Amino acid sequence: MSVPKDKWDWEITSQTSYWGAGLRELWSFRHLLEGLVKRNFLLRYQQTILGPFWILFPPLLTLVTYVLVFGKLVGISTGTLPPVLFYFAGIILWSFFNDCFTGTATTFRDNVHLFSKVYFPRIIIPLSVIHTQLYNFLIQFLLMLLLVAYYWFFQGLRLSLSITILWFPVVLLATALLALGMGLFFSVLTAKYRDMSYVINLGVRLLMYVTPVIYPLSAVPEKVRWLVQLNPLSPLFEAFRLSLLGEGTVSAWQLAYSILFSAVFFGASLLLFNKQGDKLIDVV
Repeated sequence: MSVPKDKWDWEITSQTSYWGAGLRELWSFRHLLEGLVKRNFLLRYQQTILGPFWILFPPLLTLVTYVLVFGKLVGISTGTLPPVLFYFAGIILWSFFNDCFTGTATTFRDNVHLFSKVYFPRIIIPLSVIHTQLYNFLIQFLLMLLLVAYYWFFQGLRLSLSITILWFPVVLLATALLALGMGLFFSVLTAKYRDMSYVINLGVRLLMYVTPVIYPLSAVPEKVRWLVQLNPLSPLFEAFRLSLLGEGTVSAWQLAYSILFSAVFFGASLLLFNKQGDKLIDVV
């Protein structure tokens, strides 16, 4: 007995669409998304000596390195902010962007065994990576708040917070959209060309040096500052520090540029991901 077409929940055909799964279909797979997030967490920290402490250990080790090398040896000025707070703010936001981007850039290559056996919206896998990294970021962010509290109560630090604190969720969302958009775009390329993974690893390292992670934008010479400002991540990092620590060189127009760039790039990458997703299963 055949089921009337208007009663189907979804239909699998040979045709692909730029629009992909709708919100209703994505909501029906919410439990799969939750399970994938748990899987990501367990695969990374299960049967390890330090367990979830690995979420905090890498940024803390990076913080010590930055303070010693860039703060003590090189002598890069962090303005009125203590180097520990300045560097740690940049580290946790960069780690969030980097892990979201690299984690989604190999979506097809790493999950072909799932895509070729069972149907579900392909975007669920990248979304699970973003959710996992968001949890990691929030744990690292709590540690940052503890550092701020220490400097506030024991070092006499006074932060000049203002309405810019409202930029914090906007910056986090824009960073996630940009990382996800870049990841979706490169996931199509890594599925076709395996050597793109080497390009991604090298590109991410170079991108960090034109992003104000280890230096404030105000320390960049005027004649080359425009190059750093072209990077859509630069206003996000400056706004992140401004919203939380009260110091950063960013205007509303620059932040709007980053948000618009992130949204447009994410939208275009999502269309490409949806259109090429099913076609790439036989290529990987």
